[in-house]
Amino acid sequence: MGSAGNHDHVRVCHVRIWMAPQDDQVRGMIILYAAECPRSSSCPVIRLLYGHLRGYMGFLVATLALQLVQTLAGLYLLQVMADIIDTGVRRGDTSYILATGAGMLAIALVQMAASAGAAYCAGQVAVSVGRDLRSTIFHHVQTFSVNQVNRFGSSALITRSTSDVRNLQMLTQTTLNVALPAPVLGIGGVVLVMRQDPRLALLLLVAVPVMVACVALLFRRIRALVRRMQERVEGIHWVMREQIGGIRVIRAFVREAHERQRFVAANNELVQTSLRFSRAMALLSPMVMGVLNLSGVAVIWLGASLMASGSVRAGALTAVLTLLSQTMAAVMMALSLFVIAPRAAASAERIREVLATESTVLPPKAPRMMNTTPAGMLEIRDVTVGYPGAEEPVLRGVSLTAYPGQTTAIVGSTGSGKTTLVNLVPRLFDPASGDVLIDGVNVRELDPDELASVVGMVPQQSYLFSGTIASNLRFGDPDATDERLWEALSVAQAREFVEALPEGLAAPVAQGGGNFSGGQRQRLTIARALVAPRRVYLFDDAFSALDYGTDAAVRAGLAQAIGTATVVVVAQRISTVLHADQIVVLDQGQVVGAGTHAELAAHNTTYQEIVLSQAEPVGP
Repeated sequence: MGSAGNHDHVRVCHVRIWMAPQDDQVRGMIILYAAECPRSSSCPVIRLLYGHLRGYMGFLVATLALQLVQTLAGLYLLQVMADIIDTGVRRGDTSYILATGAGMLAIALVQMAASAGAAYCAGQVAVSVGRDLRSTIFHHVQTFSVNQVNRFGSSALITRSTSDVRNLQMLTQTTLNVALPAPVLGIGGVVLVMRQDPRLALLLLVAVPVMVACVALLFRRIRALVRRMQERVEGIHWVMREQIGGIRVIRAFVREAHERQRFVAANNELVQTSLRFSRAMALLSPMVMGVLNLSGVAVIWLGASLMASGSVRAGALTAVLTLLSQTMAAVMMALSLFVIAPRAAASAERIREVLATESTVLPPKAPRMMNTTPAGMLEIRDVTVGYPGAEEPVLRGVSLTAYPGQTTAIVGSTGSGKTTLVNLVPRLFDPASGDVLIDGVNVRELDPDELASVVGMVPQQSYLFSGTIASNLRFGDPDATDERLWEALSVAQAREFVEALPEGLAAPVAQGGGNFSGGQRQRLTIARALVAPRRVYLFDDAFSALDYGTDAAVRAGLAQAIGTATVVVVAQRISTVLHADQIVVLDQGQVVGAGTHAELAAHNTTYQEIVLSQAEPVGP
């Protein structure tokens, strides 16, 4: 991050550079945040979009120029129309009417071309800004720790990346299409009317401020309601995700009625907020129409008296009335902006909440490289970890060493911190204190790609991505050959059921791997971790869905396939860790014992209780 100077009225204090992938079509996208600066604009939309729009100045300038041409052409047509009435029609000069009409046709064609070009450029800017915002949010969220993702919730992050970005995209396009011509139309219209008769211009100068004041009063109320609506939509997303994901549990405990009530309550909250928003919006159109219609009546009343006295011509009065009708049409179109703007303002605030959240797992400024000679010794030194809002840390002063070529098992009761401990190694989050080292290098000093090439992990939840079996396995190594994939499947005891599928490695995988059983998913995730060689392998309760025979076969295959790598196994079953070189016992976030099965079974009370709870024989 660095400092920047003043740009117009927005002072940019922080600059972040995101290098997006090639398929995002974004190169070195610079996101400027003025929000954290005391002198920055108070509008969240401007603060958020300012940096993104800078990259499309060419399209913005083109849009402004084309809108200017379009609006000025429209105003000039009114002037020409007044001249036709006052000169051609009044005198009955057909040749003048035809000649001037041909000129009007040419101007109208120019106006049409400018309008089409402005719409194209505005659409290009809006779509590009939406793409960049989604890319920025995605890449920023990818840097979050697991705790930060959980704090926002997946539903909230998805909503902010989709519907909130869409609101800002719609605002950008509507502003460029509707709001940009408004000042030119207003100022040019007043000038046009002033040329015809200054007394008629006074009516416009009164009507416009009154209309702006009416809209401003409603805008503050609408903005708060829109933010509340977005929160209610998020609530429905959250409830539905829980209910769809937990449908089996709901049916098993016959909780359908209770869940229906939860959804009805969330839905009713959204309905009530939407009704309040609709009532506020219902006042907007009548107020604007009332001001404009009263202005039209005033123009006709005053214009008629001026025409009777001979000080105003019919063409001038017709031009003013036409201008007023055009202004009315433009204002009615602009009303959509006042519907979108509060939503966009609320969406901008919600997006900025995500972008303003600094990741707690930051990449090193000067990353170190691992030793060229692979070893894989894993050291965890006096780490303490606490979750946000928790009264006590999950881990307190935990230290252990896992050696290459050996298997280190971590056991303990539920909630003792086993998963938290292994999640520190791939930096899913960082400890509050203490260090995690691989071959003497702190994982905080490693580039994320370098760390990923050193550590292979099988998480507690066996998650597969939609695609094919081959595409899932190649998460570990995109260049892996089919032979290498089959070898990994053999070690994970998954080759047999994959070969039985008609498509083999090309067999489709549903989202989350829902078309496979729990045991099959677990074996596929193990195979995924084995596709590429790693120095350290972490198995977080990765054998829980396997029967005892398959569990033993997988562990036997791992012993041969992994070779001299360091293996850390988190397990609930004692049979899984029975022959581990070292077993570390956790209890209430602390290490209460370490040794072989025989040593712990003989002397460690906590380990003895775990063994007895599984009806395993106590002894060597």
